[in-house]
Amino acid sequence: MTEITKPTIVVLGDYEQALRRFSSWDQLDQRANLTIHHEPLRDEALYEVVKDADAIAIVRDRSPFNEAMIARLPRLKFLMFTGERNGTLDAAALIKRNIPMACTHGGPSKETTAELTWAMILGASKRLIEQNHLIASGGWRDSLSLLPMLSGERLGIMGLGAIGSKVAKVGAAFGMEVVAWSPRMTPERAAAENAKSVSLEELLSTSKVVTMHLVAGPGTKGLISADQLALMRPDAILVNTSRAALINMTDLQKALAAGKPGQAAVDVFDLEPLPQNDPLRNTPNLLVTPHLGFIAEPIFESFSKGITQTLEAWLDQKPVPMPFKP
Repeated sequence: MTEITKPTIVVLGDYEQALRRFSSWDQLDQRANLTIHHEPLRDEALYEVVKDADAIAIVRDRSPFNEAMIARLPRLKFLMFTGERNGTLDAAALIKRNIPMACTHGGPSKETTAELTWAMILGASKRLIEQNHLIASGGWRDSLSLLPMLSGERLGIMGLGAIGSKVAKVGAAFGMEVVAWSPRMTPERAAAENAKSVSLEELLSTSKVVTMHLVAGPGTKGLISADQLALMRPDAILVNTSRAALINMTDLQKALAAGKPGQAAVDVFDLEPLPQNDPLRNTPNLLVTPHLGFIAEPIFESFSKGITQTLEAWLDQKPVPMPFKP
């Protein structure tokens, strides 16, 4: 009697160890050789855990798969990722090998990212970290406690899509003037969100707060570098909860040291997790958070159920719920 070999399924990037909390993995445990990896993996360490995989599931874009890596995986028959977009996956290389792809719903990630954006704007503007340290050290108000107001100031939004438009509504509620720019922005598009369309130069040079909500791509990579940063007000706050590729982070560190902009708040980085010795961890006037924009229970519930449902459909040789076709 021929023994049936179970397929090998590898799940990557469950840093939060959250996936098993939100759906049943019993079928996958029984029907496949399943491993879930929590630690960040890249290059050879990544290859070692996926080299025998028949199917791979990736949490967001935490595990980069380029053409060279994909070419080294002869057994790979299926790959999926959570959310509806993955910036570190060479989809063309998978298509070339006729390897099907799938994704999951993203959950309320736009809402949570908009919330985090405002947490960072307010945290930087009100100097909450410094105020907390002052209290913890036994102090009280000092010269840093003379804080600015956002009401009456200009809020510059780069990208007025699903997230940027939510951020705009909050800014208007605070009494801010909202202006917007993107490569395809029109006055009509901005007006629909009660904003004013302006040039990138005007947005950068006049806004108290500049917040980025663009999709990272060939036309926006490195969009903000030394020349653009030099345009900003010395009291401005630059916020990025979108993608690290939008900003040249080396230029940002130099700009902060030079005092233009006065502050920045960043949730996304070129390499994540941020290395222990990365100077961004301790750059003056830079508020950093560990990519929290989509880290919320409802989102990981959507991810977990999406992974299990998709992989069970793949095992059953049935159509997957959300096939991905770039």
